[in-house]
Amino acid sequence: MKTSVFKQILRFVSIEGKCLDLKGRVLKIKNILVSQPQPADLEKSPFGDLCKKFNVKIDFHKFIKVEGISAQEFRRAKGTFNGHTAIILTSRHAVDHFFRMAEEMRFEIPDSLKYFCISESTAYYLQKYVQYRKRKIHYGKQNFADLMEVIRKHRNETFLVPSSDIHKQTMFKLLDKDKINYSNAVIYRTVASNLSKVEVSKYDIIIFYSPAGIKSLFSNFPNYDQGDKLIAAFGPTTAKAVKEAGLKLNIGAPTQTAPSMTMAIDEFLDREAKARRRNGRR
Repeated sequence: MKTSVFKQILRFVSIEGKCLDLKGRVLKIKNILVSQPQPADLEKSPFGDLCKKFNVKIDFHKFIKVEGISAQEFRRAKGTFNGHTAIILTSRHAVDHFFRMAEEMRFEIPDSLKYFCISESTAYYLQKYVQYRKRKIHYGKQNFADLMEVIRKHRNETFLVPSSDIHKQTMFKLLDKDKINYSNAVIYRTVASNLSKVEVSKYDIIIFYSPAGIKSLFSNFPNYDQGDKLIAAFGPTTAKAVKEAGLKLNIGAPTQTAPSMTMAIDEFLDREAKARRRNGRR
């Protein structure tokens, strides 16, 4: 095969997390796709800082969406809210769908029900449905391990755990380990969004935050080929899903130096910029 033909077929490749052309020059990252909704104030967000610092364009598209399971379907699965003295709420979705399902099932939520929320912000979100000061509401710092410290002090309660069809097994393992009396109620599901209007091939980096995002990618684009594009993933389960899908993981987070995804992208783009400057001086 002649060199000119080869260049037409393969303009650039990805080696060790860098986009290189055939002469080994580092190509500039221009477009990034984030598989989540856009922040309310992009300019003041960490993603906005990346845009300004590295002159990149960042687009946001929800790869997944949440749909409620009907009361009829919940009953068929022998689900019930009866017999619980406390509830564990790990997200706003869990809050919304618990109260939606209670209304659909005409379940009267007792005033004595105790609420255990994953974070303070989730606890305050309860004000949408209940009078906050008149309820027994507890919350952790940010993750479920923190919340477990609070739950252990109330181990005599019978807990209801509303969740989606895709949930973190670590949460239930922690509950089982401490022999907490609970029942899981799957009342909403995570499904793929319609991405037909998204031109994925134009993005140099695609950022994923969950295995469901990877699943959505291939649900929308069954013949997706990573080629020279870079894949970023947050969390070990997402990284695992990337590899199991036959993709190459180029940027991972959290790490010791980059606890957030934006910090990991910042580090990567900084290394890429320095590599381009070095190549430019040769």
